[in-house]
Amino acid sequence: MKRIAILGTGYVGLVSGACLAELGHSVVCCDTDTSKIASLQAGALPFYEPGLPELLSRNAANGRLTFTADPSQAAAQAELIFIAVGTPMGPGGDADVSSVLAAASSIGQALRPDAVVAVKSTVPAGTTRLVRDTIAAQTTHPFEAACNPEFLREGTAVSDFTRAERIVIGTASSRAGDVLEALYAPLGIPIVRTGWETAELMKYASNAFLAMKISFINNMAQLCEATGADVTELAYGVGLDTRIGTKHFSAGIGYGGSCFPKDVQALLHMAESAGHDFELLKPVIRTNRMQPLRFAEKVKATLGSLKGLKLAVLGLSFKAGTDDMRSAPSIPIIRFLLSEGAAVRAYDPQATRKAKLELGDGPVYTDDLRQAVEGSDACLVVTEWPEIATLDLPSLRSWVRRPILFDGRNLFSPAAMDEAGFDYYSIGRPPVLAAR
Repeated sequence: MKRIAILGTGYVGLVSGACLAELGHSVVCCDTDTSKIASLQAGALPFYEPGLPELLSRNAANGRLTFTADPSQAAAQAELIFIAVGTPMGPGGDADVSSVLAAASSIGQALRPDAVVAVKSTVPAGTTRLVRDTIAAQTTHPFEAACNPEFLREGTAVSDFTRAERIVIGTASSRAGDVLEALYAPLGIPIVRTGWETAELMKYASNAFLAMKISFINNMAQLCEATGADVTELAYGVGLDTRIGTKHFSAGIGYGGSCFPKDVQALLHMAESAGHDFELLKPVIRTNRMQPLRFAEKVKATLGSLKGLKLAVLGLSFKAGTDDMRSAPSIPIIRFLLSEGAAVRAYDPQATRKAKLELGDGPVYTDDLRQAVEGSDACLVVTEWPEIATLDLPSLRSWVRRPILFDGRNLFSPAAMDEAGFDYYSIGRPPVLAAR
């Protein structure tokens, strides 16, 4: 059993802490936000993540998982410390690592001899070295620094931790690598051992490549619409090539969330700071920025004036399985609809509270799907929630005023929409005009 401290109680910190406690370790999660710690001690999670409440409850009850707002207290007994604080996008597109360095500074004097400090936060190349230097300036104790980037996806984070495809460990010494490799050994996951900078860049490279796949297929979707082709069939056929694959290869309204938008931008900034013009990333960013607006413009072009129309927006979070609204495509879409004078009713099973913080009182919010669509002039599918994907189409047809559906996630088959009597507009596929 290891005594572990985790600095940061966001998605990465809490999921990592709960999963490590489940493996039998003694884990203390630390956050300087005292109200968040009080909520966690009371058993309340600050976000929605399937499977996490049960892990937290079980391990808090058996004493393996505790919470504190004092980083010195957390670090004092820990053999292994993970830094898992946020690295938001700075004003110039760079990753702001101030919280990472502040976390390192907060534990320097409390660090026990021979502790290993591992950076889980997504950080630019060279940051782990800065963490090492920051701590070294405050302690005479020997310690090791490592980079151990996370590859968790919101909505599947617990299974991503326990059944990851690889674990990356970046170190400058064999001992730190051995400590981390032993920690993860029970999971039976392939380990990639490398240096600090390579590990730091590996996370950015992974996210940027996946974002590039998404923007590529969204560009292909535009070409499919112009030529009468079907992007869903195209992506399936191309994705069967194992060199390409089908994951992150579905056309839609763009990527969002806490990682892809900021990480692609941060990688571009990092490259430019190093004197390298990473030209390939620029159209990836541009395509993704425009994708939600293209969808909203399609609604306007199809319906004409939106003034006074009742529009149902189905889904608010940036993807299903989470309540995260960061960079959610629903935000620019709804803002456009409201600016055009539409009356928007918005449905989401989890994200309403956080959506209100982004969109205010512009839309009417509901967690009842039927209430959202009843009497609507058109429905807009924005998030791929199962509740939306499994809608009974004849029932939906009877609830709406006008049977028009815009599908930003290609959840429905054109044939099914035709049979149900809908005018149906999706991404990269020919429209269905069954209602006319």
